[in-house]
Amino acid sequence: MDEKPGTGLLGATSLVGECVIPLLIEDGRRVFAYSRTASGRATEAGLTWLRPGEPFPPHAEAAAIGDWLCVAPIWTLPEYFSMLERHGARRVVALSSTSRFSKINSSDAAENATASRLAESEASLQEWAESKGIEWVILRPTLIYGRGRDKNIAEIARFVKRFGFFPLLGKAEGRRQPIHAEDVAAACASALRVARAANRAYDISGGETLSYREMVMRVFSSLRRPSRTVTIPLAIFRMAAAYLRLFPRYRNWSAAMAERMNVDLAFDHADAARELGFSPRPFRLAPDDLPE
Repeated sequence: MDEKPGTGLLGATSLVGECVIPLLIEDGRRVFAYSRTASGRATEAGLTWLRPGEPFPPHAEAAAIGDWLCVAPIWTLPEYFSMLERHGARRVVALSSTSRFSKINSSDAAENATASRLAESEASLQEWAESKGIEWVILRPTLIYGRGRDKNIAEIARFVKRFGFFPLLGKAEGRRQPIHAEDVAAACASALRVARAANRAYDISGGETLSYREMVMRVFSSLRRPSRTVTIPLAIFRMAAAYLRLFPRYRNWSAAMAERMNVDLAFDHADAARELGFSPRPFRLAPDDLPE
């Protein structure tokens, strides 16, 4: 009988999910990876792929899943509460975002709604877990990048590759702390095993603080492109964003994004460093962190 502890993973095919699976297996866990796109994925030693709601395969019927990690959007988690209860959940670690703080006063209504949704989802998890005697841990990363799959640095890189420049609003001196997806994954794995993390929320940020402008310059350098930025007035940025939203890839661009280029979005990760052993890397783009 396989006595490895069962661990459920929601959002397993996401960027962070892809990074965390080998860490969980390395920790000696038997991973049940849930994804809507799980069909056709090969099951391997220590890893079973499932679609949400799909019954366990016969060889895994007796498995208990005490630990759960949700790296899908946290607002999807409540739809799985009953499933987690059925499998005997004892601890649930969920990935939220520092956007719950940074976007709450955004000039964009959709971003305000996102911030509210994050806060409400965190509260929902806490209320449910505490009512069932289940431990919860919430991790709030800053701007995630890595493996060319993110919607942050990779999008800047794609814009530079396509247009040869990048638009900036004003001095673009707002502070940023890009965090690599692999470091987010390491924090997730740690939050599952560290006892004192129970019923805590942690901000997790990158290992280097730099201005938005410098962050963009690093992208140019990693692409081996000459640094070409264009300072654009906010009114022009609004018109440009409206035009770019006609293209699916840029549908999330808004004037509020430009406004935040001059707003500090830095968060202290001292608690995570002390209690989870969190030690993020500085912002360095490896070749495989850039989109093709």
